[in-house]
Amino acid sequence: MKIKGISLFSGGLDSILAVKVIQEQGIDVEGVAFETPFFSAERALPAARDIGIPLTVLDITDEHLEMLKAPRYGYGRNMNPCIDCHGLMLRVAGRRMDERGADFLFTGEVLGQRPMSQTKQSLHIVAKISGYQGYVLRPLSAKLLPETVPEQEGAVDREGLLDIQGRSRKRQIEMAKRYGIGSYSNPAGGCLLTDPMFSKRLRDLFDHDAQREVRDLRLLKVGRYLRMNDDTVIIVGRNKRENHVLHEVIEDHDVVIRMQDYPGPTVLIPYGADEETIEKAAAICVLYSDAPNDQEVVAVASTGGTTRVITTRAAVRDEVQKLII
Repeated sequence: MKIKGISLFSGGLDSILAVKVIQEQGIDVEGVAFETPFFSAERALPAARDIGIPLTVLDITDEHLEMLKAPRYGYGRNMNPCIDCHGLMLRVAGRRMDERGADFLFTGEVLGQRPMSQTKQSLHIVAKISGYQGYVLRPLSAKLLPETVPEQEGAVDREGLLDIQGRSRKRQIEMAKRYGIGSYSNPAGGCLLTDPMFSKRLRDLFDHDAQREVRDLRLLKVGRYLRMNDDTVIIVGRNKRENHVLHEVIEDHDVVIRMQDYPGPTVLIPYGADEETIEKAAAICVLYSDAPNDQEVVAVASTGGTTRVITTRAAVRDEVQKLII
């Protein structure tokens, strides 16, 4: 029967090269990519089309959030639980392998390329916690790592695998030229959990709200994010695009504040707030609008199908700055 491998496919150069190395052995390849509120398959989809492999995008939000609450191997510099996250991806891909009757999983990971998550020890741990240890192949560095089951059983020829290590990408660039790969995405970035500002907001959300919804996570990406009290945050659009994004996610129980007579931001209070907080939010709306800061002006607060006007002055900038996360 035809041998089949499941590629954890990010769309970066290393994952593309890993596919090429496996395909050179006459092995069928099917790709999987993952989505959560923190990262997407945006790079993977066009890259898979370019090299002609089928790609399935899997939304792992529920499992990822459960893991993110208390990752066994902790966080990185920010809120990025890289080892636990990679283990989860391999576990989900392993289920796909079982469903599809495939023979092994493989990734584009390179030994030593990332000092924390791609050491021999961390690669071993990731495979182990996935539940598919022995079936996780890293074609670009396989000759530097223990043999996997598909190598031992002859499904994959170890001699056709590579021994790349370290942060230099010289060999990968040479391989890209040989395979005729003209364009590929930058290997860095892509996950919001590595971003310091986003991580700070996420920690705040975790500290204050045990019942998080996916919308709450998406709102962390938008606008100025102000913690008003233990129960309430407000989000202030910084430009037309962000105002539009906030309008797109409004729900009936939210309070939305806008200026009546001047250009200004959309201010969203998810799940509503008490009257005192709404009035403070209106003053913040005035502060970031084109209205004069030294005069009383009118803001309009809407919730559900009702609206009311609030006459107020701009909030004090220094005090508002203390609330921004």
